[in-house]
Amino acid sequence: MTLTVMAAVLFAAVLHSAWNAIAKAIPDRLASSTMIAVAYLVSGVAGSIVFGVPSGPSWPFVFASAALQTCYLILLTTSYKHGDFSQVYPLARGLAVLLVTAVATTFLAEKLSPWQLAGVAVVAGSLLSLALAGKRRAPSNRKGTIFAVLTGASIAAYTLVDGVGVRLSGDPLAYISWLFLLQGLLIPCVCWRLAAERRTFAKRVVRYWKPGFIGGLVSMLAYGIVVWAQSLAPLALVSALRETSVLLAGIIGAVFFNERFSRVRLALTVVAVAGIAAIQLG
Repeated sequence: MTLTVMAAVLFAAVLHSAWNAIAKAIPDRLASSTMIAVAYLVSGVAGSIVFGVPSGPSWPFVFASAALQTCYLILLTTSYKHGDFSQVYPLARGLAVLLVTAVATTFLAEKLSPWQLAGVAVVAGSLLSLALAGKRRAPSNRKGTIFAVLTGASIAAYTLVDGVGVRLSGDPLAYISWLFLLQGLLIPCVCWRLAAERRTFAKRVVRYWKPGFIGGLVSMLAYGIVVWAQSLAPLALVSALRETSVLLAGIIGAVFFNERFSRVRLALTVVAVAGIAAIQLG
């Protein structure tokens, strides 16, 4: 992994934390998800015009990823309904790092040095430790934990699908554009279907259109960078660096939302930085 790719993925992690903060500030998650998808659709249409169509072999991966990321959205919102944020988010992201690493090194013939494997393990361990720390502060909820695990599995699944698909596409930007276009069509339909009050759903979407649309643009840029990085670097390393967004979210919360940045989170952040250094040194 070159220093440029590493810096880009870490920047994507910052953006990922930012759009999650925006989404958190919107009380209606289905409305915010819909507006995020609208941003995907607009950008995807524009990108497909500019960058054209990806190569034929990548199309099954585009469709599969769009479906998986829609499932991810449903599982994520369900996890937050049943579980505490401080447990669900780091558990899902940490588990995704471990699953991506296991599959990529076992079935996709990706080779990592001992230092890189240690770095991935340290980053994933830091994220999972955050989930355990959150469990001490909040009552355990079995449903929340189950859905968090399923969410982590879905993250790993679409990460691996995109990692293979973008390398078959011939043009990462074309692949990314069509992926967002399909999500922009699919996610609003699913959100409307899941809405308890469908008659007022459109009004709620309009009510939160500005922060939702901005969050969508930031989210699109964040994941677009990640998919581009996956075409150039091992999936396990990109996944580990990307999921440091969980730790960065704590910093954003402390700086912008006056949330408590505990000593435990500070210590785990330092450990994660050490893991990132090990990944680069490897």
